[in-house]
Parts: sequence; structure tokens; C-alpha cells
Amino acid sequence: MKIMMFAHAGSLNRGCEAIVRSSTQLIKERIADARVLLTSERPETDRLLDKVDEIRDGKAQPVSRFSLDGVLAALSYKLRGDESYALGKIHRNVIRHIPEVDVCLSIGGDNYCYGEQPGWYEIDRQVKRQGKKLVLWGCSIGEEDMSERKLEDLRLFDLILARETLTYGMLRSKGLTNVRLCADAAFTMEKEELPLPSGWQEGNTLGFNFSPLVWKRNERSRDAARALVAHILSTTSMSIALTPHVVEEGNNDYDLLRQFEEEFAATGRVFLLPDHLSATQVKGYIARMRFFVGARTHATIAAYSSLVPTLVLGYSVKSKGIARDLFGKEKLVLGIDRLQDKTELIAAFDEMVREEAELKAQLAVAIPRIKQMSRKAVDYLCEVAR
Repeated sequence: MKIMMFAHAGSLNRGCEAIVRSSTQLIKERIADARVLLTSERPETDRLLDKVDEIRDGKAQPVSRFSLDGVLAALSYKLRGDESYALGKIHRNVIRHIPEVDVCLSIGGDNYCYGEQPGWYEIDRQVKRQGKKLVLWGCSIGEEDMSERKLEDLRLFDLILARETLTYGMLRSKGLTNVRLCADAAFTMEKEELPLPSGWQEGNTLGFNFSPLVWKRNERSRDAARALVAHILSTTSMSIALTPHVVEEGNNDYDLLRQFEEEFAATGRVFLLPDHLSATQVKGYIARMRFFVGARTHATIAAYSSLVPTLVLGYSVKSKGIARDLFGKEKLVLGIDRLQDKTELIAAFDEMVREEAELKAQLAVAIPRIKQMSRKAVDYLCEVAR
């Protein structure tokens, strides 16, 4: 079976890398003849994905309005209001690979949380026109993200795998019968342990991840995050490992966290992990932390799956849904609107510290179950693909 993964932004987002790594591993463990072709918007960043069989350039290509394709696209839109011709040409780097595969997996997790996606809608239509199986792999989608146009696209899928119960319940409530519940594949991702950096206290280091996405959505959140770091330094003996997880231009955790490092450098207890680490190497550090505070979902998944008590600075349904599936409720997840209140953020951190032993015990019970749900995704894939 040949599988194409598409809607992948590249591995400078270590969460995207984690999804591809872990999904490929799970698929190949279960399907002996599986071959994985990855189309990527930044293929040069994906060379570290050694279990992927082929990596192809999936970047969108603009269509010149003065070219024949540009003229035909303009006429199609003007006469029929149809943008599909233009979209098909723009996304030809992905569409041209459809004939050579059996199944197409739309990956990325929360891609459908960011407005309409007409390019992916067109790719999905092309997949079905060519008689191939279409799977939405490990998604999270909020009620607020839905539209009639998006719902029409979701009906095309042979299988939608929701990675947490909030998304699963919402999609089922919309009348979709092609939805199954699983868990994010990244819960099963392996780790690579590198030497510990200077300043690391074994058994007493906290990981801290903050992102430009959270800051841009709530500009007061950075002040609250800064206050939390100061609180940790003044009330505990812990070192703080600033942990970037996305290092893309314009959305770079490293640049933001470097400001925290500079501000608190004089304490001798705050240091910044490198920006060139792979997802497995970042997980190798996170797994040896005492606590983790994080905004990036896959950084928090790395912590949860390593039984590290975690405070989530969440900004979408995925954070809430994952916590609910782990703990039975939205435990230690602060939504974007609550991150402006440093008092609430500090109180949540103090709660995590007080409940350290209980949280580790709950994760020890929950994570094996969640990993089984991750593997279940491949069982569902086999049901529609064979």
C-alpha cells in the first residue's frame, strides 16, 4: 500500500515533524507493505525523517495571470464563479502524485482550525475524482471553526480520525458518520537523549515553552508568562529550561524565549535549549524534566507521554480535548483569554506543584490507554484502505 501524506508545513514545526515521524512508524508497524510519500511545503527541512520513503516538494505554485493557465483560470471564475481550475494549478505539486498512491492522508492536526482552506478542498476533490481513499488524520476542529463549506469538504472523506473527544463529539453532532475517535500519533513517538546542558538540575528542572501565536492572540499573556517565571525562581529551587518547539520564520519560539533568557540570565538558573534539535531530541530533554509549562501542543504531548506533570497554555479545542481524555476533565489548561491574568497562571502552576505525585500517577494510568488509541488509528485506516 502506498500512502501520500499532504498538508504538511515542514519540520521546522517540531509538532508537524512529530506527527509524520510517529504516524509513519505506526503505519509501518501494522501494514507490512506500506510505503509513505510525504509532500511538504518545506521539503528541505524534512531530510531527518528517515522512515519516510519519499519526500516531494508540495509547495503551492502561483499562476501568472498572463500565462495560458492564468487566462483560463480567470475565465472559469468570471463565467462560472469557479476557482477550482486555478486551485488545481496552484496545488499541482501535490495533485500530480495522486495517481501513484492508494491512500491520501491529510495531516497537520489542527489545519482545519484556521479558517477556510480552499486549496486543500480542491486537493480533496481531486483525490476522490481519481478514485483514491481520503483520510483526515488525527484532527482537532472547534465548533467555532465550522462552516457549511468546510462541512461539505469533510463529507468527502472516507475516514475522519478525531484525536480527542471534543472534536469527535462536535463532528458527530454535525451528522458526519465517517468519524472515528483515536489519539494523536505523537503520544507514541520515541525520544533521543542528548547530554544534559550546563545549568540542568537532574530531577529539578522545569521546561517552559511560550509561542508567538499565544502572544499575538493575547498581548498581555507575555507579561503573565514573565511573572510566572519570576514566581518559579523566587519560590522554588528549580532551574528553567526554555524549550522552543517551532522555529519557523515569523512564528519562532526561539526568538521569543531568548528574550526571557536575557531578562533572567543573572539568576544563573534560566537557560535556552538550542533551536536545531529534532522533535525526538526535544522530547529527550522534556522526558527528564520535573514539570513542563507549554503553549505548543506537541511539546505538551511530549511531556504528558513521558509522565511529566504539565500546565498547558492552550489556545484551541485540541488542548482542552486532550486534557479531558487524559484526566476526565480539562485539568491544568488555561485558555487564551485567561492568560492575561498572572494571578490565575501562578495559581495553576502552584496547583500543579502541589499535585505532582497525583498527576504522575494519573498519567501512568492514562498514557498506556492513550497510546492504544493512537495505534487504533491504523486499524481504522486498514478498514477503509483494504
